[in-house]
Amino acid sequence: MNTLTKMALGLIGQLTPKPAQGDAVQVLSLPPPQTAEGMPLMQALRERQSRREFDPAPLEPQILSNLMWAAAGVNRPALGGRTAPSALNAQEIDVYVALPEGLYRHDPSTHALQLVSATDVRRVTGYQDFVDSAPLELIFVADYARMKLVPAAQRESYASVAAGAMAQNVYLYCASAGLATVIRAWIDRHALAQAMGIGPDHQILLAQTAGYPAGLNPRCV
Repeated sequence: MNTLTKMALGLIGQLTPKPAQGDAVQVLSLPPPQTAEGMPLMQALRERQSRREFDPAPLEPQILSNLMWAAAGVNRPALGGRTAPSALNAQEIDVYVALPEGLYRHDPSTHALQLVSATDVRRVTGYQDFVDSAPLELIFVADYARMKLVPAAQRESYASVAAGAMAQNVYLYCASAGLATVIRAWIDRHALAQAMGIGPDHQILLAQTAGYPAGLNPRCV
């Protein structure tokens, strides 16, 4: 679906998910992340870039696991510490994963994806045409109910910083693993919130597309 069509559907409240492709499972368990893999940090920073052309092939489970751990994984189990910072340790950002077979929410404590909806919401995650067929869309959602210690006027700012840190972690992992990714903020947030079923205390901040680069045979990665 092209951008103009999406904008027109959004104006009349008809930008909606598609039926799921394939069977969703209630809990999608991920293998342990490969925390000793990847290129040196400075090299990953050199390779970091936004790319907007994606192969539709799904990510392999191990790569999906590594990607989710980079975004919001537990890296200090004794403390429950995460790979991305959060002011006052509010951990207010939930990372949702839109796959062809359904919408999931990442649970950092179990490193698993919990099913939210057995629908394909990828095309609702942005006005860009490539989001419809890219294999994975991340959606960063702030839960302001977790930020009671933060003054109300500063909550959106704090949450946006946390979401940005997570998105940069994804950028660096993708650079290290040879994946394509791009962060996006051009979103019909009302339509997406309805598709996700999120409440008034939640705010969609950013989305991020990830996948194998177009023209790359994933079997050779």
